[in-house]
Amino acid sequence: MTTGPLSVRPARADDPAEVDRIYDICLRTAAAGKDATGRFAEPRLVGDVFAGPYLAHSPDLAWVLAPGGAEGPPSPPVGYFLAVADTESFERDLEDAWWPRLRTRRAHRPVEPDTPDAWLRAHIDDPPPTPTDITARYPAHFHVDLLPEAQGGGNGRRLMSTAIDALRARGVPGVHLGVSTRNTNAIGFYTHVGFHVLLDGPDSKILGMPLS
Repeated sequence: MTTGPLSVRPARADDPAEVDRIYDICLRTAAAGKDATGRFAEPRLVGDVFAGPYLAHSPDLAWVLAPGGAEGPPSPPVGYFLAVADTESFERDLEDAWWPRLRTRRAHRPVEPDTPDAWLRAHIDDPPPTPTDITARYPAHFHVDLLPEAQGGGNGRRLMSTAIDALRARGVPGVHLGVSTRNTNAIGFYTHVGFHVLLDGPDSKILGMPLS
């Protein structure tokens, strides 16, 4: 836990320093919620897959958890919640613009097979679409990550409540997320706040919750 209070505020998606901080949090929670620093030859690629697309597509559905209150200059985040209201539209837009840019940028960079970087490159080259039976009922989805010092004390719940309220205000009927089967703490948290399993795979689950 941090020693000071943490506040939820909109992410500053147009601030390169804040985007870099969100990318850093993404990397430091990328090993099923644990720190993945040192595991990737291209560490920024983690954020390019799991954070950057959300900030580019739906900056108005991005929030961070940071020390301090509304007064004064913004403090660096220690957690984030990044959402999209329409997953199918999001995936189409990424295929039109985001993924092609990453493919072109990294086309001539070698990658070792059977490595975390290879998995990310495969995701960029052929991103798996979300099943339509899920997006029909739970069209929104999100990524949320908190650094260890932000975990506990109701911080995750406050961050999620802010985002869920915003999705409900847009009339979104349901929300889903993917989570590693190894991240048992996250699965327990989401189940506790009302999510249930929609798709149960050997390495990951998709959980969903109706909003109406």
